[in-house]
Amino acid sequence: MTTFAARLLTLVGFLGLLAWVIIWHVWLSPHPDLNPWLLPVIWTVPLLFPLKGILQGNPYTHAWGNFVLMPYFLHALTLITTDEGERWLAVVELVFTILAFVGTIYYARLRGRELGLSIRKKKEQA
Repeated sequence: MTTFAARLLTLVGFLGLLAWVIIWHVWLSPHPDLNPWLLPVIWTVPLLFPLKGILQGNPYTHAWGNFVLMPYFLHALTLITTDEGERWLAVVELVFTILAFVGTIYYARLRGRELGLSIRKKKEQA
């Protein structure tokens, strides 16, 4: 995989997940008992933390941005196994999350090598 492909995969997955969360919770399946904007805000805010670094192509942000994706991965898997009504919505969430996860891992690794970043170098300098 090339750095460009990994970056493209990351952007498609991450921005797709961000858009999907909003579309899902505002229009496709809003919660009947809660304020219509509560769930979209709760599910969108964590994705905004690494957004600037991901858009700028920062390999360090790509590396830690994976931690932000884990609740979405678990949420999708849980809904796929428990909720037949929203199963297809969760499958789309899972696909975007996996795309973003794989893209961020490869981009951080490949771009970090291109820039000469490594943990070993930092240990040797210290």
